[in-house]
Amino acid sequence: MSAPVIDRAGRARDAVAREAWAEAYALLHARDRHPDEALTPDDLGALSDAAWWSGHLDESVAARLRAHAAHVAAGDHRGAGLAAWWLHYEYAGLGRPAVAAGWLHRARHHLDGLPPCPEQSFLAWADAEEATARGDGPAALAATGRMTRLAEGSGSPDLLALSRQAASAALLAQGRRAEGLALLDEAMCAAEAGELSGVFTGWLYCLALTQCMEAADFGRAVEWTRTAMEWCAGFGTGDNPFRGVCRAHRVEVLDLLGEWTAAEEEARRACREVPVDCLEAAAAAYCAAGDVQRRQGRLDEAARSYAHAHELGRLPQPGLALLRLAQGRADAAAAGLRLALACQDAHRGPLARARLLAASTEVSLAVGAVPDAADAAAELDALAGDVPLLRALAGTAAGAVALAEDPGTAAPALRRALDLWLRLRVPYEAAQTRMLLAAADRAAGDEEAARLELAFARDGFERLGAGPDARRAAALLSAAARRRLPGGLTAREAEVLRLVAGGATNKAVAGALVISEHTVARHLNNIFAKLGVSTRSAATAYAYAHGLV
Repeated sequence: MSAPVIDRAGRARDAVAREAWAEAYALLHARDRHPDEALTPDDLGALSDAAWWSGHLDESVAARLRAHAAHVAAGDHRGAGLAAWWLHYEYAGLGRPAVAAGWLHRARHHLDGLPPCPEQSFLAWADAEEATARGDGPAALAATGRMTRLAEGSGSPDLLALSRQAASAALLAQGRRAEGLALLDEAMCAAEAGELSGVFTGWLYCLALTQCMEAADFGRAVEWTRTAMEWCAGFGTGDNPFRGVCRAHRVEVLDLLGEWTAAEEEARRACREVPVDCLEAAAAAYCAAGDVQRRQGRLDEAARSYAHAHELGRLPQPGLALLRLAQGRADAAAAGLRLALACQDAHRGPLARARLLAASTEVSLAVGAVPDAADAAAELDALAGDVPLLRALAGTAAGAVALAEDPGTAAPALRRALDLWLRLRVPYEAAQTRMLLAAADRAAGDEEAARLELAFARDGFERLGAGPDARRAAALLSAAARRRLPGGLTAREAEVLRLVAGGATNKAVAGALVISEHTVARHLNNIFAKLGVSTRSAATAYAYAHGLV
């Protein structure tokens, strides 16, 4: 090889070693097109990695196919087995399960007869996921145990962290939440400490976010999302590994945090980045965008987003039902939720069902079906356990049902729910719960507490840009203000008294309010009678004493 050729090869491999993926892709792609520079099997694997990180998914698969063929030609079964496993993984991500299964079978053909080697840990991971999918918990844990032993034997921090993540997933699937989350934290500490390669760091962040959202562990989801995006900030735009499903889960986190502008933009990116054969992530992103648009009062846009999700094969619930409720079509909302609850996939996790049940409670109450609302709230309460996010949803639903059945008993559940929403830093649901709590406070005769909750709710909705909810809170607050006028004064009598206290004559009051002087005199007679005074000066003193001026 000539010196320039060797130099180009060295520069490309250096870029791969530094995980400068955009640079590596450009250099390897240029070398691959040069007739005098044949890529080695390892170079082809690196080109595949660089193409994937740079968003060139088709080229990633094409390079990996060539790498596999080159390893086979060289008699390298370990290299061929690893390339085959990666092809299985990439085809699964592209939504082509039959092709993915074929490559997994080929990976086993290459690796199963060999002495223990690091590449076999990926087969053990596949065994664990298959066992989890069919509900065989012991087999899943046995597979992750094999994966851990192989990882420890290899001395690879990457594989060891991945094995802990896989064991965490298997434990969580069996309901062993504390053990599973402890293992996940251990795996993620290695990623956060910079102990892993970039490929595995990005991979673990994405897997952790998915696990946390499926387990409804919102605190961890927020923490790992923030950490992951700080890590991603060190890469170029094309190198960001948060694509597809990973970005869709990030949208969910941003949505709950009330960062709606960022959530909608992330949803748009997810829809642009998802390959045509992998539509589930795009559907989830359209649902998230629709939720933001609905709460901001952009109902036509929300309808289009939900329609796109439906077109891609996902029931856009509970968002679509809540849109129908906002449009005054409560019966359609109830019917949609019944269908969604009956058809829900079990693999979507407890948070998905909890959201359906919370919406079902709200819609049932809107149509006057209080027993149905109570049933939905009871199921939600049983599902929630001690998971804070689910507990907050359950508390809000229980409080709403109590308002319909016995308003005097609603406040304790709603206050507990509000405390959880505030601790979780979920502003929209906190404001919604304040609205319910205001009604409970009013039912208990505490008008001052009700006014405070309405004011906080209104301010929260305004900060979020939730226009319809902000207007509703403002209207209720205005009504509460009218109810608290002292001395039994009406709003118009209070207006007359304010003007009189300011020194206006009857004629001036009539001109200001566009009424006759006779009407002003009648209002003054009523005011004097209600306040127990007989002069304008006494009425003026009352107005100042009670804050009407």
